[in-house]
Amino acid sequence: MGENKRRMLAGEWYVPDDPELAAESRRAAGLCAAYNATGDVLPNLAGRTELLVELLGSVGEGVRIRPPFHCDFGRHISIGDGTFVNFNAVFLDVAPITIGADVQIGPNVQLLTPTHELDAERRRAGWEKGIPITLGDNVWLGGGVIVCPGVTIGANTVVGAGSVVVKDLPAGVLAVGNPARVVRELE
Repeated sequence: MGENKRRMLAGEWYVPDDPELAAESRRAAGLCAAYNATGDVLPNLAGRTELLVELLGSVGEGVRIRPPFHCDFGRHISIGDGTFVNFNAVFLDVAPITIGADVQIGPNVQLLTPTHELDAERRRAGWEKGIPITLGDNVWLGGGVIVCPGVTIGANTVVGAGSVVVKDLPAGVLAVGNPARVVRELE
């Protein structure tokens, strides 16, 4: 394993312009392209599931992801049983993305683990690092939600459409806005 990959997996600053990481990203892009080419019709569901199992770190029973779907590596994504992901999902998984069971993810949702240097010189040099994202069981992310690096969303929480989640959200709440804020507890 090369130094940049080791640093990426350890959650340290690394430079993604690396042949080893580029090869893994190309692998994921090819699998995403094959998956997205299957469309969303019933005869293709078995083949799509096989592609997901090859692409992702782990896929629970009954997971549905409607194409198109895009990710950086795929191997760092784990999805629990019964989860549904709608059209145009973008999961940037330079760090682990862990999605619980029975999660509902609306169209155009982005789960973004990479963060970049604030220092302009280091940013120009390409330094970045990934911070994991975790979604608890039975979370619902409305359409267009963006989840930023390092966020954990507790079980049974609902995030309203178009919200930008920059901080952890507890279990069992409704959160909306940019930045997302808790507006009430759910029963």
